[in-house]
Amino acid sequence: MPVINFKYSDLCALMGREVPQEILIEKIPLIGADMHQTEGFSEEMSVEFFPDRPDLFSVEGLARALRAFLGIEPGLKRYTVEDSDIAAAIEDPVLNVRPYFACAVIRDICVTDDLIRSLMELQEKLHMTIGRKRSKIAIGVHDLDKVEPPFRYTAVRPEEASFVPLNRTERMNLREILRSHDKGKEYAHLLEGKERYPIIFDKNNDVLSFPPIINGALTTVTTDTKNIFIDVTGNDQKAVKGALDIVATALAERGGRICSVKMEKGGSGRSPDLRELKIKISVKECCRFLGIDLSENGVKEAVERMGMSVSFSGDEAVVSAPSTRLDMMHKVDIFEDVAVGYGFERFGGTHLSQQTSGELGPVTSFSDKMRDVMIGLGFTEVTTLTLSNQKDEFERSGLPVKTSTCVTNPITEDHTCLRSYLMPSLMRILRHNKHRDLPQRIFEIGFVSDEHRTTPHICGMVAASKTSFTEIKSIAESVAREMGIEYKISSCGYRTFVEGRGAFITSDGRETGFFGEVSPKVIADYEMTHPVMFFEMDPSRIIDEKAGRLF
Repeated sequence: MPVINFKYSDLCALMGREVPQEILIEKIPLIGADMHQTEGFSEEMSVEFFPDRPDLFSVEGLARALRAFLGIEPGLKRYTVEDSDIAAAIEDPVLNVRPYFACAVIRDICVTDDLIRSLMELQEKLHMTIGRKRSKIAIGVHDLDKVEPPFRYTAVRPEEASFVPLNRTERMNLREILRSHDKGKEYAHLLEGKERYPIIFDKNNDVLSFPPIINGALTTVTTDTKNIFIDVTGNDQKAVKGALDIVATALAERGGRICSVKMEKGGSGRSPDLRELKIKISVKECCRFLGIDLSENGVKEAVERMGMSVSFSGDEAVVSAPSTRLDMMHKVDIFEDVAVGYGFERFGGTHLSQQTSGELGPVTSFSDKMRDVMIGLGFTEVTTLTLSNQKDEFERSGLPVKTSTCVTNPITEDHTCLRSYLMPSLMRILRHNKHRDLPQRIFEIGFVSDEHRTTPHICGMVAASKTSFTEIKSIAESVAREMGIEYKISSCGYRTFVEGRGAFITSDGRETGFFGEVSPKVIADYEMTHPVMFFEMDPSRIIDEKAGRLF
């Protein structure tokens, strides 16, 4: 999670009040953070924040939140955005590269070493979190007085533009930067396959930034800077706007005046737009959801402690959240903030006077027993992913096709559905370990999906230089006996097995499992080179009977 570093004195200065450090150490974790380096008084402080609150990734954002949370300045902090005559345009060539662009101007700001340190940290934290290592957004901060508006955000061929990048003294074209600059080599993959690269020019064709790679040395912010130009580019419009609002308001906390930029051509309106978000909730639903009973005043107090405002009309409440709260997407997010503002330390009720005792659930009890049995038989336990793919589950394995529970948006072709059997998962384990010494004896007790219902299975598998039906039969029968079932053996015609060397285990006329020697074709399809035999059983009925209820 993101860790921000700051000075205690700087935080107090931004809050406008000196708060004892022990109070800060006690209160900061209550808004969703973990304190670092807090033993004894220390001017240097570190706080680790949850990644869903990027508005707190700077000492300025933390100071704003604490002013509300501690009752110094409760409610929604509104910022004035002044108009300016500065304009910026998004040109057509960049729309197929990184299409979104937003910017702002901060005037009359006193740039200190603390501000520069905080600003650099904020940029990197936003790049790594909502920016997904700059793939979604990239932020540039520039000395406005070193360049001349209007600004152009466009795309050019790598050899068509050159400038002096940060931390260098020589001019380099865009291709040279990607090949030899540290940041260029680190982020070159983001522009892989692009014929044109994004770039921001001023009126005189001086380069401000080569996003998402590096800014120009010309516009470096120093302690002499008085006016700042912020640019945010990326592939996600919401993330671009959110990052700009967070950086602009952080600088406003330092005393800067936020001025808008007129977006021309590919853009529209003025940027930034700091209008608050409005979310409707039901007070009764909120209280029921949290398990507490709050009046309107109670909800109002909790909301204002979280830096928001609220208005009521009967049971309906309209909560106004700042535009920097990128985590506000649903009414449940408001419920969570009401809980934080109310105080988690105030939740709870009376303790039960009755003593109770627990016991292992039927599946856990069964698993523990069968684990001992399998280890006693010389097997090693493995644990595999419950996600699999239909090709491994049915085509390669030769096992009967079942109704799969599929993943709507799978990330890879290997994880498209929940597994229906354990056998394919164990075959993949053996495939990855086929260079190891033989024999290999592994087992797993885990859940599979059967008609969209999770069911426990047990599977044992042996890879050896020689296998025999008699050996796997004796293993399967030993497991069945330990499960306490009366069983019969009958022929199994699955193409998984060598013909005549596969069998069903049936109990009370129901197929409880199967075992046998794996056919050479299945072994080859799994890229194995040694004979394999296995058994797999469904013990759910036995567990049901012992638990006296439906599993």
